[in-house]
Amino acid sequence: MTDVVERTELITPEPARALGALLGVPVPDVDAGEGLPLLWHWVYLLERPAQADLGVDGHPVRGTVPAPPEAGKRRMWAGGRVRTRGPLRCGEPASRRTEVLSVTRKEGRTGPLTFVVVGHQIRQRDQVVVEEEQDIVYRDAAGSGSAVPAEEGGPAVAAEDDEWEIEVSPTLLFRFSALTYNAHRVHYDRDYARDVEGYPGLLTHGPLQAIAMAEAARARGCRGDQLFDYRLRSPLFDHQGMVVSAVAGDGGTATSVRDRFGRRTASGTVQGVTA
Repeated sequence: MTDVVERTELITPEPARALGALLGVPVPDVDAGEGLPLLWHWVYLLERPAQADLGVDGHPVRGTVPAPPEAGKRRMWAGGRVRTRGPLRCGEPASRRTEVLSVTRKEGRTGPLTFVVVGHQIRQRDQVVVEEEQDIVYRDAAGSGSAVPAEEGGPAVAAEDDEWEIEVSPTLLFRFSALTYNAHRVHYDRDYARDVEGYPGLLTHGPLQAIAMAEAARARGCRGDQLFDYRLRSPLFDHQGMVVSAVAGDGGTATSVRDRFGRRTASGTVQGVTA
């Protein structure tokens, strides 16, 4: 398995503008040198594997970091930690170094689990501007049927004035997949998601939920160098909607995502940091 990969590219304005248009959020004045918001580096420095290197689920199976520990494993993004140490600017090249930091195998309720921590470091102008750890979990693939319950019921919980409701549609999920070069079929192929992986709907991306939480914090005034610790707690499907909140407190800005029935699917904390 490849353990380290490096990539360098010019950071152009178009992906940032595309992300802003997708979510309907303000785009920084990138032409004037303003830095990109927290987590917007996820639409840059992407791996672009050959079609021949993709598995049946759409994920790359070789020549990537991380590579699946075994054939047929289901991959899930469980959370992570991101620290910004300076602005990532458009109009200049940047480099990303990616490596596997740890691999841990455990026995879970549904079978063996492999936990992989992947580290990313992005440099621009000869300084580190983003440090990141992503927590990835691999588990055995499930057969057809209800592998994951819909987990909904009861009356819908209307979004409060301080919450941000995002309409989750197949179009939104497809466009986010395209923007992040994510070919995982559970996000856009309903027949595959239902019949092969046993899901009740299209799966809403974990990174999309994380970016939404970061954007909710930005709308509350979070700026500058930040530390974001987030956790994806439960699957979220397209028909369940997405409601995002951010509340400032003594320990930072607490963020969360829930479905339209009040079930929390993701949470995180954004803290301002100094050098």
